[in-house]
Amino acid sequence: MEALTEEECLKLKSFKVGVIGCGGLGGYIIEMLSRIGVGYIAAVDGDVFQRSNLNRQILSSSLSIGKNKAREAKDRMMYVNPDVKVEAFEEMLNENNAERILKGLDLAVDALDNIDSRLLLQSKAKEYNIPIIHGSIGGWYGQVTTILPGDNTLKFIYREGTKSGIEKKLGNPSFIPPLIASIQVSEAIKLLLNKGDILRKKILFVDILNNDFNIIEV
Repeated sequence: MEALTEEECLKLKSFKVGVIGCGGLGGYIIEMLSRIGVGYIAAVDGDVFQRSNLNRQILSSSLSIGKNKAREAKDRMMYVNPDVKVEAFEEMLNENNAERILKGLDLAVDALDNIDSRLLLQSKAKEYNIPIIHGSIGGWYGQVTTILPGDNTLKFIYREGTKSGIEKKLGNPSFIPPLIASIQVSEAIKLLLNKGDILRKKILFVDILNNDFNIIEV
C-alpha cells in the first residue's frame, strides 16, 4: 500500500499551511512540508538567527547569523522546492497581525517557544476555524497534539501557573527538533488528507532518553 497516492500528492498542492515559529521545530517542519509538496506555507517569525541556534536549527548556518528566520526559510525553500510558495512574515504573531497571517489557512502548525503565544494562536485559530498541530520540546523530551477549533487542549496542557522557559532550562540536542517536527508533519498530512488516526484530544509524550512514547487522553 502506498504511503501517499498520486491523487493525494496532487491534493497537497491545494492546501495552505502556516508555520508559526521558524526555529528548531519550525525549520524542520517547513522543510518537510515543502519536500512533500504542500502548495503554500506561511512562515512566521520575527526573530533572527544567533550562533546558539547552530546546534539544532536546520535553517541556521554561519552565513545566516543575524538574518530573519522566516526570510531564510523562504530563501531556502526556493532551492528545495520552487513549486511551493513560501510567504515570509518577518514578525511575531500578535493580536494585531493574527487575522492577516492566519485567515484563509487550512492548518496552522505551532512551533513556538512560549506559552502566551501558543494560547494566542489557539484563540485566533478557533476564531478563524483553523486546526492546530501543537509541538513542544525540552531536553530529551517532546510532546505533540492535534487541536481542532474549540478543543482548547492547550488550556489543559498549560494550566494556570505553568511557567515557560523549559526549553532554555533544559536545552535541546540536535536530534530532538527533527523527531518532534516529523510527528507534527505526519499529523498535519493525515489531517489535511483525512487519513489515519490523529492525536485529537490526545497528547503524545516522548521521552527519548528512556525510549518512552506515551499517549494520554485529554
